[in-house]
Amino acid sequence: MAGSVNKVIIIGNLGRDPEVRTFQNGGKVANLRIACTEKWKDKDGNRQEKTEWIPVAIFQEGLIRVAEQYLRKGSKVYVSGKFTTRKWQDQSGADRYSTEVVLQGFGGTLVMLDGKQDGNRDTGAQQSSGGYGGGDMGDDQNIPF
Repeated sequence: MAGSVNKVIIIGNLGRDPEVRTFQNGGKVANLRIACTEKWKDKDGNRQEKTEWIPVAIFQEGLIRVAEQYLRKGSKVYVSGKFTTRKWQDQSGADRYSTEVVLQGFGGTLVMLDGKQDGNRDTGAQQSSGGYGGGDMGDDQNIPF
């Protein structure tokens, strides 16, 4: 097989509200922390669980708006992106590394799985590579991006 594949798929719940930051150049990033909990029974029949906390960085403008407007702590989401490690320096000048799932370009997908209701309007939204694909948002003026 020529080449390789870097694709991560996560289904989990947000551990906190999305954090959106604006860069000096006007660009934005939305950071999510997604909890993926595995549950099982051990050999003695006792219930066990383990939670992995997965950091996600969203750089797609439309997905950032959806995350900012609709996602809250506890929201159940499907996320598909790339696994990335970046190097940076802390305040003391020491090299640090961060590993996260990145949604950028055409490969990023964010789907709200809650289907929560806002009045009579479904606020469930799906966005993949800049296209809207979920929930009945009514007329075009109510679309969040």
